[in-house]
Amino acid sequence: MRCLALLPVVATLVAARVACASTDETTPSYSPRLRPNPSRNLYWGDTHLHTSLSFDANASGNRLPPESAYRFAKGEVVLASSGLRALIDRPLDFLVVSDHAEYLGLLAALRADDPAVLGTPDGRRLRDRVASGAEGSVAVSWEIARSATTGEAIAVDPRVGTTAWHRLTAAADAANEPGRFTAMIGFEWTSMPGGDNLHRVVLFRDGADRANRVTPFSVFDSEDPADLWRFLERYEATTGGRAIAIPHNSNVSNGRMFTRSDFAGRPMTESHARARARWEPIVEVTQTKGDSETHPLLSPDDPFADFERWDKGNLLLMAAKKPEMLPFEYVRSALGIGLALERRIGVNPYELGMIGSTDSHTSLSTAEEDNYWGKVTPHEPHAGRLAYEVAPPQNGTGLRLVGWEFAASGYAAVWASENTREAIFDAMTRRETYATTGPRIALRFFGGWSFADRDADGVRTVERGYAAGVPMGGRLPSRPRGVSAPGFLVWATKDASGANLDRVQIVKGALDAKGRVRERIYDVALSDPARRKPAGVEPVGDTVDVARARYANSIGATELRTFWQDPDFDPAEPAFYYVRVLEIPTPRWTAYDAERFGVDASPEVPMVLQERAYSSPIWYRP
Repeated sequence: MRCLALLPVVATLVAARVACASTDETTPSYSPRLRPNPSRNLYWGDTHLHTSLSFDANASGNRLPPESAYRFAKGEVVLASSGLRALIDRPLDFLVVSDHAEYLGLLAALRADDPAVLGTPDGRRLRDRVASGAEGSVAVSWEIARSATTGEAIAVDPRVGTTAWHRLTAAADAANEPGRFTAMIGFEWTSMPGGDNLHRVVLFRDGADRANRVTPFSVFDSEDPADLWRFLERYEATTGGRAIAIPHNSNVSNGRMFTRSDFAGRPMTESHARARARWEPIVEVTQTKGDSETHPLLSPDDPFADFERWDKGNLLLMAAKKPEMLPFEYVRSALGIGLALERRIGVNPYELGMIGSTDSHTSLSTAEEDNYWGKVTPHEPHAGRLAYEVAPPQNGTGLRLVGWEFAASGYAAVWASENTREAIFDAMTRRETYATTGPRIALRFFGGWSFADRDADGVRTVERGYAAGVPMGGRLPSRPRGVSAPGFLVWATKDASGANLDRVQIVKGALDAKGRVRERIYDVALSDPARRKPAGVEPVGDTVDVARARYANSIGATELRTFWQDPDFDPAEPAFYYVRVLEIPTPRWTAYDAERFGVDASPEVPMVLQERAYSSPIWYRP
């Protein structure tokens, strides 16, 4: 009997030993999930999504809280604020709900008659305007936006924002399922002096236990990005956590996002450049408010430069765009500016990896052309949204935007060891990321000094890429003696549910001895090599039936991979290299709308596009 009585104790001890052994990484295991993952996995996500806690989203009719955004991203059917049933094409792997720090939760509190809001005269005044109906809500939104441009805060009880922040972080923790779905905590800092966009998404590696020790840094704390970086530094120092900032929509900054100076206009110093490089490792290069890769005036020899272009003015259309602003607004140009600044001050502030995201204000994170849910709730699917005036002129410039000008873009792709907050954040800090405009194109990019043609066979590409080179986002090691030029391995595979691939290009920028950045684009892999002619590469063709919003995968390739060695390499010139992958032409979301709702679009509305992916660059230093 004594021995029988000990059996439960022995069983417990054995189970404890087994449990301990299973967590020991040095113990062999048959299960693949417990082995090291040197090749990493591809995860898809959106780092820039707004819910009803954002003042502008709420004012425009969004009533879906963060909890609904996570349910939608995981693949559940959600009832949109417009009353339509919504479902994502394929679930995401990770999501950041990044509601605005400015007046976080205010509109929701106004609608609920929150006592904290009604405790101030401004709060009661805003509540009355919101209660007057949709027109009052829009007026409140514009008043709040204008206050952000001037830095003059409306008097609101700070408890409103703190309560909303704790709800947002709690929703992220509740939705987070390590290994299956990652819900990352973040917010948007919305600096826009004079309407010029300097926005950043702040992203935490941590959970609510650390993130709740701070409240989101807003434009009313400072509109200077350097002060935001100091906030991040304090956060890490006081909590032991980690955080980064992600700039977006440089294309509507009117020349202020990628300057050679600081916020006050002083020449950039080494310390300023070092801080920017430390806190901003990646940039959101494509999203619903336009694509920020490059511009036709900056890249006149690039036939694919004119893509989803927004270049009328700044974010609030308060000032028109001027050509001299463009070099400081687009990422390709910024990469070159970074090379020049590094030569002058010793640090490259624009050594930027790339991602895409949606910036949707509907709580619905979609970037597919045939499942586009619009920028804001009034822009959700309906027969009149092509002509819907999203930003009516209220600024005296006469500039305006209509619905068809918005893009159904984009997504962030991350190569990480596992689907957790820590692994995805770490991949972003090492810039092993890329952007797509919506399609889930799989893309690998490695640079090194000893690659050869045989390494691009697809069998050994990834293993050789990591073993003998650096992945996207990396810096080439020192050039070995006797090696003439770096080589690159590229492997792109079509979206399994999408269009075939047209071509793979490598975009290079090199800084010459006179400080000029020479840009060149190489078509390194084509779906049909016979298209390469002495005069250039012939177009892939076009199978789009616009009237029926259909296309055929009868052209293009399902996979493109190659080894390429730079034929114009100069070892004295610092350079960057990144990959651009182009799909065959497909219907734009406007074509799907015209077919579904039976509307006739005006001739100016584009109906066809070539979706694409942008890798993070690989850098060479002499």
